[in-house]
Amino acid sequence: MATFPAPPPGIRAAPPRVLTVAGSDSGGGAGIQADLKTMLALGVHGMSVITAVTAQNSLGVSGAWELPAEAVRAQFRDVVDDIGVGAVKTGMLASAELVETVAGLLADLPAPVVVDPVGVSKHGDSLLAAEALDSVRTRLLPVATVATPNLDEVAQLTGVKVAAERDLRRAADAILAFGPRWALIKGGHLDGDAVDLLTDGTEEHWLRAARHPNRHTHGTGCTLAAAIASHLALGAEVPGAVEAAKEYVTGAIAAGFPLGGGIGPVDHGWRWR
Repeated sequence: MATFPAPPPGIRAAPPRVLTVAGSDSGGGAGIQADLKTMLALGVHGMSVITAVTAQNSLGVSGAWELPAEAVRAQFRDVVDDIGVGAVKTGMLASAELVETVAGLLADLPAPVVVDPVGVSKHGDSLLAAEALDSVRTRLLPVATVATPNLDEVAQLTGVKVAAERDLRRAADAILAFGPRWALIKGGHLDGDAVDLLTDGTEEHWLRAARHPNRHTHGTGCTLAAAIASHLALGAEVPGAVEAAKEYVTGAIAAGFPLGGGIGPVDHGWRWR
């Protein structure tokens, strides 16, 4: 975990600092917006590098525009070189150029990195160019402390199709082969309880939660990854950070609310209400 200089006498110390490198969701349910809400809810200071701007609402994504690599690099350097970071979370990176730019920036960073390899939105809209998949495999996953793919992203990156809980180990092995220290395979799309597998290839941690009958789940993946990064910055080890993040996102899903005419967001402030 990063260390920061002590504040002058009489000045309160800043909370741990967490950086999200992701796209903007104009509807406020996922992406940068979800990440910053999660970080605030968990008591860390959230900062952002915006990689793309999307026009989206509860019905889907109507447009997406990636930022130039130079703009992404400048945002990252300004935050890291002056403010510093205790953990980083990546989300929508859109193109091979941005994946490689961000991977290069993270390669020498001492802080833990949570990679959410975003491929498609909750509504099935593509958020990653097909030609960027190889860059995710060979450049981004190797710098990850924790990779958090869902089952569709596992299939997209590895070809492994998960049909039942017994397949999660095979999916985790396929993701770990690309180099992250830990893989968290999210089994939320399976039948039954919401079960995830966290493993580094030696340890296994199975995380289970009751499934809530709530269709308003926009932003779950972003929220979980941001929560893991927040708990890592707060000093937790990976298994503890993932367990705490799972508990937080489960509550946020249970409290998800309708918004617009489609799928509403999870409630990032559920603990306050």
